[in-house]
Amino acid sequence: MPSYSTADIRNIALVGHAGSGKTSLTEALLFKGGAIHHLGQVEKGNTVSDFMDEEKDHGHSLSAAVVHCDYQARHINLIDTPGYPDFVGQALAALPAVETVVVVINAQAGIEPNTRCMMEWAEHRRLCRMIVINKIDAENIDLAALVAQITEAFGSGCLPLNLPADGGAAVIDVFSKGEGESDFGSIEEAHTAIVDQVVEVDEKLMEKYLEEGEVKPEQLHEPFTKALREGHLVPICFTSARRHDNHEASVGVAELLDVIARLAPSPLEGNPRPFIKGDGGAAEAFHVSPDPAKHSVAHVFSVTIDPFVGKLGMFRIHQGTITKDSQLYIGDARKPFRVGHLFTLQGKEHVEVDAGIPGDLCAVAKVEDIRFDAVLHDASDDGSVHLRPLGLPEPMFGLAIVAKSRGDEQKIGDALHKLDAEDPTFKVTRDNITHETVIHGLGELHLRIVLQKLKNRYKVQVESKPPKIAYRETITAKAEGRHRHKKQTGGAGQFGEVFLRVEPLERSGGFEFVNDVFGGSIPSQFIPAIEKGVRQVMAQGAIAGYPLQDVKVSVYDGKHHPVDSKEVAFIAAARRAFLDALNKAKPVLLEPCVNIEVTVPNEHMGDITGDLSGKRGRIQGTDVLAGQMAVVKAQVPLAEVANYQNQLKSVTGGQGSYTMAFSHYEPVPPNIQQQITARYKPREEED
Repeated sequence: MPSYSTADIRNIALVGHAGSGKTSLTEALLFKGGAIHHLGQVEKGNTVSDFMDEEKDHGHSLSAAVVHCDYQARHINLIDTPGYPDFVGQALAALPAVETVVVVINAQAGIEPNTRCMMEWAEHRRLCRMIVINKIDAENIDLAALVAQITEAFGSGCLPLNLPADGGAAVIDVFSKGEGESDFGSIEEAHTAIVDQVVEVDEKLMEKYLEEGEVKPEQLHEPFTKALREGHLVPICFTSARRHDNHEASVGVAELLDVIARLAPSPLEGNPRPFIKGDGGAAEAFHVSPDPAKHSVAHVFSVTIDPFVGKLGMFRIHQGTITKDSQLYIGDARKPFRVGHLFTLQGKEHVEVDAGIPGDLCAVAKVEDIRFDAVLHDASDDGSVHLRPLGLPEPMFGLAIVAKSRGDEQKIGDALHKLDAEDPTFKVTRDNITHETVIHGLGELHLRIVLQKLKNRYKVQVESKPPKIAYRETITAKAEGRHRHKKQTGGAGQFGEVFLRVEPLERSGGFEFVNDVFGGSIPSQFIPAIEKGVRQVMAQGAIAGYPLQDVKVSVYDGKHHPVDSKEVAFIAAARRAFLDALNKAKPVLLEPCVNIEVTVPNEHMGDITGDLSGKRGRIQGTDVLAGQMAVVKAQVPLAEVANYQNQLKSVTGGQGSYTMAFSHYEPVPPNIQQQITARYKPREEED
């Protein structure tokens, strides 16, 4: 068993925008906590948490890394998460593993897009939040103005827990009223503000405070934790994880470690996790308790494919004790797996342990069925238990890929399957309409890293290009068609004649086939062949090579020959009769439209509405958010926004973000339809 208890565990996720210094701060915390004896540097590629080759090449975190240290009799688990918006899925996936989210802000850059994103997500998941303003010894910064911006953006509950001093060379604890002169603001006033905010959540303590004018620090622990849980307080700490004049020194890191150890909630104190049992309307809340004696419940928050140990599943234990040789079920699987080796992680290092208790972050290797977001448990009747879905952003940026070398298709398929298992916001699809293999991610950089991994890890190279748009075809009027298929080749011939009607169905009506033949003009055994011929045209299209939809076909007459009529003859006759009717039924091309929500600073709202309108979009509405941000909602043809991330980045200087979801199909404008159909070369029909 571990030497610590659940009450001693502190689980922290370090999140924030790229360049805020999360990895350097993680390194400094490990150094101050005694877990490492030398400070690594991102530029040198020797930090504990950025260990992948791609991370070293780019100088930024690209996946979440788990590390830990022991400090003041506390076991502190840290998850260093990526800050690029393209990899926000990795950061969000780590949130269910922690009680506290530490949002790191670059003092030079201020509030950035991922700062807002992570603050909102942490609040949405009811996690305790802290803010760390990093790089406080940099030049040309205004920390007082930054704190004011934070308060305006995220509420008056954002209050300094310490203040910088000596030009960013030190910090002064205001919670316990430390001595000294701060760089801005009064120590006394900052202390009073914190105490006032904390006692508001405890009526008895507030009465005592109003009567006596002061409360002891030890009396504030429980209300402090409660204020964190309720989002009533978001403490602000100041650090410089790497001094500009001395890489081995840091400012505020020891104080931050002390805050985490003393004031951050343990797994016993955090808000309950939103586990549910069952699906849909029958789902109900499922309570887990951090009791080591109860049956085990754990949640998989990350999966990686390690070249040495195979598939590695990282999980947070929420209830019970997991040991080597434990028998665990994965979700609703009926067959358990045995925990052969149990690990804790220190970056890429796997440290084997005998047992994990509630609150621990552990890992198992070589369990092929383990998957992201799965619940592990040792009670077979808990198979329907799962965590309320995170609602991760949908990957909408796509690239169509083909192997550069013939014969690599299987290798590429296997590699993509492994990358898909690792990344909850990466998807691979095979488009049956365009016949392309398409990889989907959150942005251009996301997929560029995927292609780099394919080359470096799996030794396969691909060619990529923007994917084709999955257009559809339909008709807008009723029409009739007929065709006689007659073929004589010396022996038995082929004969079949088909008369049919077509009419449009309402949008999303699909396909309907009706047999209206009476009197035996077409024997019943040939009706399936006619439907087969019609379905072939439905799949291949008539005007541009895209599948047809929302069409009703009624076969009402025809002729047959007692000797020459065969299935193949009626398939061919049906195809030609259907094409004849389609050409008379005013066929149109349909394009997919998406609902798009674009979040941008207020000053860019007009630019975005104008840009989307110019892309044939229909503006559905706008919302003004707190913190000078706005959301523009619109419906736009997918063809116009297939590469929207790069366009949005250009318009907003990288400060915008967006989500897209499929909405519906609607007709393409005639001029665009003409361009697309002009490129179509139908296959030759066999007579």
